[in-house]
Amino acid sequence: MSRKVAVIATGFTGQQHTEAIRRIPGNEVAALVDANPEALKAKAKALGVAKAYTDYKQMIEEIHPDVIHNCTPNGLHYEINKYVMEQGIHIYCEKPLAITVEQGEELAEIAEKKHVAAGVNFNYRNNAIVQEMKERVQNGSAGRIFHVTGQYFQDWMMLDTDYNWRLTSDMGGASRTIADIGSHWFDTAQYVMGKKIVSVRASVLTVHPFRKKPAKAAETFQKASSDNYQLVPIESEDAAFVQVKFEDGTFGTVNLSQVIGGHLNDLRLEIAGEKCSMEWRQENPDYLSIGTRELGTQIIRSAPGTLSGDAVRYATLPGGHPVAWTDALRNGIREYYTSIEKGTFGQAGQSYATFADGVQIMKLVEACMKSAKTGAWVDLS
Repeated sequence: MSRKVAVIATGFTGQQHTEAIRRIPGNEVAALVDANPEALKAKAKALGVAKAYTDYKQMIEEIHPDVIHNCTPNGLHYEINKYVMEQGIHIYCEKPLAITVEQGEELAEIAEKKHVAAGVNFNYRNNAIVQEMKERVQNGSAGRIFHVTGQYFQDWMMLDTDYNWRLTSDMGGASRTIADIGSHWFDTAQYVMGKKIVSVRASVLTVHPFRKKPAKAAETFQKASSDNYQLVPIESEDAAFVQVKFEDGTFGTVNLSQVIGGHLNDLRLEIAGEKCSMEWRQENPDYLSIGTRELGTQIIRSAPGTLSGDAVRYATLPGGHPVAWTDALRNGIREYYTSIEKGTFGQAGQSYATFADGVQIMKLVEACMKSAKTGAWVDLS
């Protein structure tokens, strides 16, 4: 008997979740939900989903789904996540869990109390090469870790005519670049290191204090088509420069920007160890660069025969068959559903990010914003 799954919001992310769910045996996308009836009708037809609703509560009452994927804008996450879990339904949510840390902590408590599987989508950790990096850090292949460096660069907010709901504090939250893309780097780095970040120091930059909001909204990564604009003041950051300290004392740095031309989704993570360095770039996800003083740089490609330990099961295609962003997304969702099947979702050490992990990332983002105001290191309490 298949699990009934519903996806709330049918934009870019909701469509990707729908397709990923269908690639995992035992799941049926039974319904889509979107507040925009015109978009909902078109997306339901395009995706071949029979039932479509503009009210998620009505959907829950009528079809009683086993799992719900929450792909709505950030400002709607808390209300929906809370209601879904209070009905005893499993939830898989886009990050962040909510707008404030306090809301996130409340949601994590509800998940534990109601004993539901509560996952948050930090999908980059589910790439096979990221899993391989983690294996090599944990088994000592890299030796003692000296430091961690990285970046996450995009250019979709480069122009003052670029506008999206993420720019508003009520929907996007107080932070944009750190919360939107820095959170992904934090999660990936912590997952590979097997250590949490405990202290941060950050500087932020807003290059467009005013942006031109179009009369008609555009989906994420799409350009607005309207020539009619309203000038809107911007409070969130376009770029950030963050120093981090892990719980074992290891230091790291990451540069973040959504206004750097020519970079579409350029996440880079590099681990400097005493035996070798390891570098992974999200835009070339099948390749791990390993650098040594003696041999220079060697490239390992993702394939079952070249990966080690638990990383092997994340290599779902033979070598030479490139994987993609959608495969990492599917891998994380697969791990989430596996924990439901086995009844292990309440245990610590899940390979996907849980609501508890999501709260810790929210605290990191909050600490970065506090540091940006004072210029000082901020410890996570």
